[in-house]
Amino acid sequence: MTATRPTATRPTATCLADLELRVKEGEFGSDPGTLRVSTAFVTSQCVRHSGRNGGYRNEVLGLRVGAAVGSCAVEPGTLPDDASAACAGRPVGELLEHPLAAVRTAALDAYLMHVLPHTPANGARPWSLPAGDSLRKSRARARAVVGLLGAVPGQRVLVVGVVNSLLEALRDRGLAYEPCDLKGGTTEWGEKIRTDATAVADRCDAFLVSGMTLGNGTFEPLREHAARHGKELVAFAQTGSAVLPRLLGAGVSAVCAEPYPFFWLDGGRGVVHRYGGMP
Repeated sequence: MTATRPTATRPTATCLADLELRVKEGEFGSDPGTLRVSTAFVTSQCVRHSGRNGGYRNEVLGLRVGAAVGSCAVEPGTLPDDASAACAGRPVGELLEHPLAAVRTAALDAYLMHVLPHTPANGARPWSLPAGDSLRKSRARARAVVGLLGAVPGQRVLVVGVVNSLLEALRDRGLAYEPCDLKGGTTEWGEKIRTDATAVADRCDAFLVSGMTLGNGTFEPLREHAARHGKELVAFAQTGSAVLPRLLGAGVSAVCAEPYPFFWLDGGRGVVHRYGGMP
């Protein structure tokens, strides 16, 4: 399932702001002002896996630059109706300054996907997902994500962005967890989902963090905490799949990157790309 760990990776940044600045200055490749978004679109999803009690909804802004698609998931209904139309044909450099965080995040992701695609030369290790129904693929992705954690039974993992398949995989590993999500609610097992991850970060030994935190502004405090206290932070990234690998070693210990199209869009075989973490 795993490929040989690459011997060299491309440079990383010290924090999200540093990464954004270096991209704008062209340090990672092409000048973003010379690249344009050819296609902009919004994917809306509603998921209720067979055999599960609950479900969830998301919307994802997608921006295409060349062959690359950058993504940022948002809460349904929060994107303006003209968000995608306003992005099509615009220079990436301009969109990196856009007032909407979702647009800035998707543009950054598209740029980095274009200049640093998910290949072994850029640090990625491909991990195959099997064909099957949505729950089978969700569980397979969860194993790919949780397998990057070095946490051992008895330790507690802060999960930011609740996906029940990830919680199930943590339970199978004998790991305790603290589920957090801005939407609140309860898990499949009736556990309360907290809405403030930073309030419970101190009691957790490792972090499992959704790429959605890039778009909603909650990522940097978690990265800073992990870096300051030497804790693992493993990111599972549909949003920002090409962004988070560039923060390895700066509070991010591993990334499971899943660029568009995501596992829930197709029943065929798929692939995610793993960086860092456990081999």
